[in-house]
Amino acid sequence: MMGPGGFGALRSLRRGGEATKDATVPKGTTRRILTFVAPYKWPLTVFLVLVVIDAIVSAANPLIYREIINRGIIPGAAASSTGASTAPYVRLIVFLALLIAAISIADAGLALVERYISARVGEGLIYDMRTRVFDHVQRMPLAFFTRTQTGALVSRLNNDVTGAQEAFTDVLSSVIGNLISVGIVLVIMFVLSWQLTLVALCLLPVFMLPARWLGRRLQAITRERYELTAEMNNGMVERFNVAGALLVKLFGHPAAESTAFSDKAGRVRDIDVVQAIYGRFFFISLLLTAALATALVYGWGGVLAVHNELSVGTVVALVAYLNRLYGPLTALSNINVDLMTALVSFDRVFEVLDLPPMIAEKPDAATLPRGPARVEFDRVRFSYPTSADVSLASLESVAVLNDTPGQQVLRDVSFVAEPGQLVALVGPSGAGKTTVSQLVPRLYDVDAGAVRIDGVDVRDASFASLGSAIGMVTQDVHLFHDTIRANLLYAKPDATDAELAAVLGAAQIMPLVESLPDGLDTVVGDRGYRLSGGEKQRIAIARLLLKAPDVVVLDEATAHLDSESERAVQGALQAALAGRTSLVIAHRLSTVRDADQILVLERGRVVERGRHAELLAAGGLYAELYRTQFLGGDGDGDGRARGGDADGGDDPGGGDDADGGEGRQGGDLGQGDVLDEGGIDPDEDDDGLTAERAAGRGA
Repeated sequence: MMGPGGFGALRSLRRGGEATKDATVPKGTTRRILTFVAPYKWPLTVFLVLVVIDAIVSAANPLIYREIINRGIIPGAAASSTGASTAPYVRLIVFLALLIAAISIADAGLALVERYISARVGEGLIYDMRTRVFDHVQRMPLAFFTRTQTGALVSRLNNDVTGAQEAFTDVLSSVIGNLISVGIVLVIMFVLSWQLTLVALCLLPVFMLPARWLGRRLQAITRERYELTAEMNNGMVERFNVAGALLVKLFGHPAAESTAFSDKAGRVRDIDVVQAIYGRFFFISLLLTAALATALVYGWGGVLAVHNELSVGTVVALVAYLNRLYGPLTALSNINVDLMTALVSFDRVFEVLDLPPMIAEKPDAATLPRGPARVEFDRVRFSYPTSADVSLASLESVAVLNDTPGQQVLRDVSFVAEPGQLVALVGPSGAGKTTVSQLVPRLYDVDAGAVRIDGVDVRDASFASLGSAIGMVTQDVHLFHDTIRANLLYAKPDATDAELAAVLGAAQIMPLVESLPDGLDTVVGDRGYRLSGGEKQRIAIARLLLKAPDVVVLDEATAHLDSESERAVQGALQAALAGRTSLVIAHRLSTVRDADQILVLERGRVVERGRHAELLAAGGLYAELYRTQFLGGDGDGDGRARGGDADGGDDPGGGDDADGGEGRQGGDLGQGDVLDEGGIDPDEDDDGLTAERAAGRGA
């Protein structure tokens, strides 16, 4: 009764509340869409031709009904009543019935071909847009990811891309198909009986006015459902990862969490019930309107047929056409929503594609030579970019992006790390140490000055050569939810098992890997949470060693290691980094006492530089940090260790001071064996897994 347009009509009425409310689309969006779909112009042409043919073919059946009745059934019955031959009429009826069947089969075949072409074009659009957005996002600077919401970015990659494709194919198939169908049906109906057609159309507002009200209600509750679903998804994402689950267990209130979630889920349930009722009401209203129009046509048309003013076949054909009219007309009444949804969805995708990467590779970028490298900072000034420079308001869930210039983080920083040297960066928190380390691999661009590797400004170097020449291990190690082998091969995809074993041994983690039931094929879990902090750090160091870069940046790379493991890894790094230029950030000064050069940063400036003994003797900020960390005092004699002088009365590099005297616990503190604050090592059992732990992690 309702015809194929009914489902499209309901979809159109429901669509648009969350996507097109108060939406404005920039000029040129339509032209960009046409450019985007240009590779599919021939399949789309075939698709549109098939839509037209399908609309014409499907409109033929009611006319055949008319001929069966007028030229077959009625005269055949009359001939039978008079005893005349009915054979010609029977043959005509059978022929026309077979013609209806053939047209129906052809219509079904056309529908399948249309669906195949629309699926190929639609999925092709999804593939093209999704890969283009992914590639574009991959080129965005680190600052972009520090500001955007991951969920919003993933939504652009999935929901908006899919929404653009669905809206586009709906506009092509439903809107164009409905326009042609309605045009053909109305022309035929007016030819058959313009009086009955006008009366039938007068009933359309009886359905359309409630349908439009229903559409606004559906949009409102659909928008609320989207918001509630997003809130539930955000809550689950935050609480169903290891860190979130741990926080809830330690500080949360499970009952309150369950209540809050069940309240949202209950509201979504209620909305779904209302949507189901509204949907049923829509279809019932459409069917009722069509039934009333059918009754009117049969009633008035029947009277006209009795008076021989209209044939019975024409009445039946008009009723059949009515069923093909109301659904498409209703869908077309909401065509503005369909078009706006398509434009908005595409525009949200274009919004991401139009955000230029703040850091771009030059067309004639140079390739850095491999081998021992010289790193130079030449009067570098730097401040972090504003959100307006690197992000989108819609990806940060803010109304307007902040464009206020940020505070300068680095001020005239200059130093040189010669090939093979180890340069340490120390200083209080917020001094700019990590910022310096991030400028070397060009995660950010300097505001003034230059960062050079072997005399080549990193802004002039190719990304590929920078990635090959520079390796970095940060304090917050990230491991993919994959096997140990896969995480290592990320640095060198063609590495052999022998190479993996060598770097794991150098990083002092091979005994642990060998103790696991699955060995290298052990899955490390979300962000590597199945491993302890020190174990993750050593896997990351092994990954760095496998990459074998020319310049190594270590940002608190041994922060999570216990004393014994730290000594072992320091020895491994010392051997592995021989001949390589290294920048090491450390708060535990024991790890940098043998550095070729120590740079002391404070408020974005290098305030001291030199070797360990020289800086201690100078009595500046480094000496103050050293005394505070190792002796726990303020340098006036009150904070001495048991066997040492906080002022370094003896040789600061040895003798009876914090390096060689009794430490806080009365033991001997050798190099690399410094206790954390409070005298407690945060990872004291990190030197290996017991058989029980190994079995549990390998399961």
